[in-house]
Amino acid sequence: MKTFRIIGRNIRDAFKGVFRNFSLSLASISCITITLIVVAVSIILSYNVDNFTNLVEKDVTIVAFLDNDLKDDQIDGIKDKISVIDNVEKYEFISKTDITKDMMDSSDVFESIMKNWSDEENPIQNTFQVKVEDINDIDDVAKEIKKIDGVTLVKYGEGTVEQLVSVFDVVHKVCLISVVALILVTAFLISNTIKITISSRQREISIMRLIGASNLNIRIPFIIEGLLLGALGSIIPIIMTIYGYISLYQRFNGQLFSPFIKLIPPTPFVYTTSLLLLGIGIVVGMFGSWRAVRKHLKI
Repeated sequence: MKTFRIIGRNIRDAFKGVFRNFSLSLASISCITITLIVVAVSIILSYNVDNFTNLVEKDVTIVAFLDNDLKDDQIDGIKDKISVIDNVEKYEFISKTDITKDMMDSSDVFESIMKNWSDEENPIQNTFQVKVEDINDIDDVAKEIKKIDGVTLVKYGEGTVEQLVSVFDVVHKVCLISVVALILVTAFLISNTIKITISSRQREISIMRLIGASNLNIRIPFIIEGLLLGALGSIIPIIMTIYGYISLYQRFNGQLFSPFIKLIPPTPFVYTTSLLLLGIGIVVGMFGSWRAVRKHLKI
């Protein structure tokens, strides 16, 4: 019971500290709010860039065109050679008959041109479509496939794919660095803001010392106060994250610029991000208070 009384008293003192020094508390909350909004934007951008990259990696396919004079056993031989190449995740043989049918189904123009073609007249080539495990090594796989006898051409969007993945990777890293940097800056600003608050309460701390309060008992209310400031400062960023991202997703129908660049579905993404923002706000607020008490007051 004594422990609960102590905890309750510390929480009560923390609430009193927040409202007693409301102007300084408001400054701390505003600092946390502004920074967490920027952190939220960076997190959303980082996760979506990562999602774009994953979609690119899943969609990129190596297309190997085969000589039309190959026999079935020769095609099976090419299949066996592709299967043993390192970094090949899966592969599929697509006959020129199937390709022709798909093209005819997709367009009336193609149908009018192709419907009277015989197998001998059909210039379309049989293909193997190959997906790789690691897109960074896709060029090596393409070169290995190109060496196989009977393969006339290999295409996968070379050059463009590597550049796109490279750009996404740079943006992703920049976003992560920005999030970490913003958190550190927030912790620094909060600790300095709370230091001013604590400096204005030297008399209160001196009284607590005179009545025999331990260093821990003096620190705890300030740390809880930092927790409250962090939680209050995260409210507006959380609201903006939830409603802002859902509105953005609905406004653009879940994609940016083209169906190729798809946004992460809001649920449960916005709620996970909101919990992360709340956690960052609380931890940064507590750390800022602890740092201010420990380094600046030297209790």
